[in-house]
Amino acid sequence: MSKKEKKAKTPMSDEEQLLLFQQKLLAEEEMAKKKERLLSQFLKDKLAKEEHNSALNLNKINTQWRTVLREVKTRELHKDIEILSQTFERVVDCKNSVIKSLAKDLSEAEEQYAHALRSHLHNVDQLLALQRRRLNLLEESYNTELEALTKEFETERKTIIDQHEKEIRYLQDVFMAMEQNCIDSEYESKLEFQSMWDDLKNKNLEEKHFLRLQLENTVEDLWRRFQDALKNYTDATEDRKIAFETLKVKDEKSSKEIEAQMRKIQKLQDAITILRGKIMIHSRDSEDQNQYVRNDKELVLVQLRKLKAQRTQARTASQENLVKLTLESNATLKVLRKIVDKGEKILKLAEICRKFETEEEKVLPFYSSVLTPKEQQGTEANWGGLTEELAKVMMDYTGMVNFWKRYNKVKLEQLSLQHRRAQLLEINGKLREMLKQYLDGISVSDEVLSQLNPLFIVNHRSNLPQPSPTPGSTSPPGLGRDHGRIFFLGSS
Repeated sequence: MSKKEKKAKTPMSDEEQLLLFQQKLLAEEEMAKKKERLLSQFLKDKLAKEEHNSALNLNKINTQWRTVLREVKTRELHKDIEILSQTFERVVDCKNSVIKSLAKDLSEAEEQYAHALRSHLHNVDQLLALQRRRLNLLEESYNTELEALTKEFETERKTIIDQHEKEIRYLQDVFMAMEQNCIDSEYESKLEFQSMWDDLKNKNLEEKHFLRLQLENTVEDLWRRFQDALKNYTDATEDRKIAFETLKVKDEKSSKEIEAQMRKIQKLQDAITILRGKIMIHSRDSEDQNQYVRNDKELVLVQLRKLKAQRTQARTASQENLVKLTLESNATLKVLRKIVDKGEKILKLAEICRKFETEEEKVLPFYSSVLTPKEQQGTEANWGGLTEELAKVMMDYTGMVNFWKRYNKVKLEQLSLQHRRAQLLEINGKLREMLKQYLDGISVSDEVLSQLNPLFIVNHRSNLPQPSPTPGSTSPPGLGRDHGRIFFLGSS
């Protein structure tokens, strides 16, 4: 046997088996990963091919669909273009007429604007002249008031200075009298105090002598007790005494340090006093300056009060003007809102009426004048007899001519339709009466028998009132000859 077979037959240990098993597992994992990678790469390639093919197919479908849609869209567009060309021609005709009317309105508006501009400039010049006059009057009133106030201020100043001097003299006299009274009362109180002090001194000496005798006895007893306590205390406090001496030495050192610090504090206090003196000097100077500033402040306050009064007057006047302006603006806004609502209603009605217009009205909405030349000359003559104010008012409403034309046309059509309706109602009533008479003639009822009926004949006679028969007249043909029978002509 060879050496390899011997080695193969030799039994393997547990560790070697584990290692082999781990190697096999690793090899299997690597193979599985490789397979997964290959599968993922294959799927990715396949997905990319599918996406590319789908994109190509979509492009082909879109191109074919676009051709179909283009054909359909061209047909629709041809039809729309035909319709739009017809509507466009109609709209162009309407717009041409509108442009002509707007050109007329524009020329009229320019004339009105020029007139309004001239009037506005004239009003502005008048307002500037009024404002200059007002400013001159205000300046004159201001100067007069200022002179009057300066005079009043000087008179009040003189009266205040005189009153102040009188009060100072009165206070000096009062001060002298008070000082004399104080000196007298002080002398009397000193005498009373001296007498009371002598009495109290004698009483205290007597009480002191008595108490001294009592205290000598108590002091002797206390001295004995004190000596005994002192012995006990010295025996018990020898250690504390040694500590006290050490503390005493420390106390001396600290006292020296305190003296040094006190010297420093003294120097600082001297510097503080010097600075306080300087501060007092500066405070006096500042008080003088403050006094001057206060005087200026009082003058400024007086002027400020005057200005505040003027400001309040101007503010009240401006507030009143603002209230008037707000009220007028609110009233105008309400009127304008009503006008806007009315205009919106008119526009809505115009849109509704637009649907019922004929082709001729859409193309030519404004008809020419129906008046004859003679009637037009008569209207112009009436215009010449008007005043300037009425002419201006009528010129303001010249832009409504086309509206009134259409309104009058509609009103005439309305009246003609109402007249035609009345005629048709009258004809309808007549036809209803004739139909009712015919139906009453062919039917038999109590109501029919009680009323007049030309078709109802009894014994060769009708119930209608007959005219008197003329001689030689014969009975009309068509009547029955049998007596006591009823016939209805026209009945089956």
